[in-house]
Amino acid sequence: MPVELTAPVTASDKAERHLPGDPDLWFLILAELLTFGMFFVAYVGYRAMETEVFNASQLTLDRTLGVINTLFLLTSSWAVVSAVRAARADRRQQVPRYLAGAILLGLGFMVIKYFEYSAKFAAGISLNTDTFFNFYFALTMIHLGHVIGGTVVLTVLWSNARQGAYHPGNMRGIESGAIFWHLVDLLWIFLFPLLYLLR
Repeated sequence: MPVELTAPVTASDKAERHLPGDPDLWFLILAELLTFGMFFVAYVGYRAMETEVFNASQLTLDRTLGVINTLFLLTSSWAVVSAVRAARADRRQQVPRYLAGAILLGLGFMVIKYFEYSAKFAAGISLNTDTFFNFYFALTMIHLGHVIGGTVVLTVLWSNARQGAYHPGNMRGIESGAIFWHLVDLLWIFLFPLLYLLR
């Protein structure tokens, strides 16, 4: 009689094999990625046609602030992951602490963008200055809108977490918020080198 080498699949195994968060959210994520993907392709195409303009305008960006914002979002994503892990481990007191850290980093990102935009506007640079800045302001402002929306979501999660809402039996809300925040982070990981570094 042959020996069965694989363990039987239990009901609990099947329950664990699912996309985290709200399934409908994944359709939004896909739509967002496709939309930004088209923007990225258009950016590369226009850059190839106006390389000198793009290079010259790109040099006016503050890379240090871009790096700081990248670190802010990467660290905030780590904090959100830690909040989700704490909820899964039923360490309810830790969840709002990690979320608060992510919220503060999101606010820090907004403050830096404010100073970046202010410096550009003070120098007479706007959306209509040239093709590069048309893309720069359009892409970063759309992304900033996502950061603001994501920070609002994290704030709602933080408020709920303070009341012990998230635990192994109730993960959908915090997982959905985490997925959206990771999308915000992922988009910036593409935007930063595209706008600040690509030559």
